[in-house]
Amino acid sequence: MLCYASRTGTRRNLDELRRAGWRLLISRTGRWRTEGFPYALDNGAWSDFQAGRSFDEDNFERLLERLGAGADFVVLPDIVAGGLQSLELSVRWLNRSLSLCSLALIPVQDGMEPCDLAPLVSPSVGIFLGGSTEWKLQRMADWGRFCAERRVYYHIGRVNTLRRIRQAVAAGATSIDGSSASRYAVTLSPLDFAARQPDLFAP
Repeated sequence: MLCYASRTGTRRNLDELRRAGWRLLISRTGRWRTEGFPYALDNGAWSDFQAGRSFDEDNFERLLERLGAGADFVVLPDIVAGGLQSLELSVRWLNRSLSLCSLALIPVQDGMEPCDLAPLVSPSVGIFLGGSTEWKLQRMADWGRFCAERRVYYHIGRVNTLRRIRQAVAAGATSIDGSSASRYAVTLSPLDFAARQPDLFAP
């Protein structure tokens, strides 16, 4: 399972992440520096949600143009816990994002079902498990089976604890992201160890 950490400017933490082979998740709302790491792009909607502000589409477009070509994937714009309204927003950005990045992930939110995403996923369009924490935990395995059956990329966002990493591995996640390893270098070793342990029952 690939692991992405929120970008940090702390040299010690960057060195530890590099040694462990982690990658960076560059957010629209943060500093657009890759620090020489493999990286992916996040739309920043979660930060907007927490701050109570609206999504900045122009800024997201600039992020795509600057870093999209070198990114592992881009997380399409979404509305936190926004259901099908969020899906409509993501689909509106799908073609534009794929014109600049080879892999786009649709964030699934509370209220979405596999039948809503089945016509959209492909080798170049995967799933990003977002939504409220309670809904995410309830549906993590369901979306893992959905992705495994269709052989599409499956990423789980906001994974910051050993327990959550083990749940992501069990759900068959292709990759995860979190901020714990970026903030505290001391937490990286146990998190990295858990992420590298296979689960024989994962889809």
